[in-house]
Amino acid sequence: MRGLTGAGSTRARGTAQAAGTATAVLAALGLFTAACGTGGTGARDEGPAHAEADAVPSSAAAPSAAASSTPDRVDAVRLIKSDPSVSAEVKRDLKPCVADEYPVDVSYGNLTGGPGDDVVINVLTCGDAVGVGSYVYRGEGGEYRNVFTAEEPPVYAEIDRGDLVVTKQVYDPGDPVSSPSGENVITYRWTSGRFTEEYRTHNDYGKVAGAEPTPVPEG
Repeated sequence: MRGLTGAGSTRARGTAQAAGTATAVLAALGLFTAACGTGGTGARDEGPAHAEADAVPSSAAAPSAAASSTPDRVDAVRLIKSDPSVSAEVKRDLKPCVADEYPVDVSYGNLTGGPGDDVVINVLTCGDAVGVGSYVYRGEGGEYRNVFTAEEPPVYAEIDRGDLVVTKQVYDPGDPVSSPSGENVITYRWTSGRFTEEYRTHNDYGKVAGAEPTPVPEG
C-alpha cells in the first residue's frame, strides 16, 4: 500500500498545482462577476436556497408505519376433531379433498366481546361444498371454547357486523342438491354469555330460469 501511495503522491502534487492555478482563475472571475452584479450578493443569494432544497424534514425521512394486527391462526381441523360437542359423523367425514386440503372455511372476528378473536368454522363436503356443520369458538386465554353448534345441513355461518348470521337452505321434495327452493337466514347476538336469536328471514328462490314461456292465445 505504501508503494501505491508513494507513486500516486507525485501525480497528486502535479494535479494539486494545476488545480490551484485553476481555482485562482475561477476566483478572479467570480469576483469580477460579483462586482458587475446589481446587488453584489449573487453567490450568497444562491447558497441558502440550495441548502433549503437539499433539506429533508425529519418526519419525511423516517415515516412511521401503522402496525397492522392479524389474528392468530388456529388449526381448524384439529379443533373440530378434538371437540366433544362435534358429532361423530362430522368428524368421520372430515377428510382431505386433495392432498392435505380439508373442506373447511375459517373466519375470525369479534362476536362475543372476549379478549381475543372468536373463530367461526364451517365444515363442507368435498364434492358439492355443502355445509354440514357450523361452529363458533370463543378465545379465552389462548384456548378456544365451543359456544355455538349447528349441524343441520345445508348450513353456513358468517360474521356480519358483530352478529352471527346462519343460513340454512331449504329443499322441497325432488330438489337436487345444487338447487334448493329457498333459505332461512337467522341472526344471533351474544347476550348474557350465549347466542340468542334476534330475528330470521325466509327467502324463496325463483324458478323462472329455464322455464318455458306460457303461450299467449291468438285473438
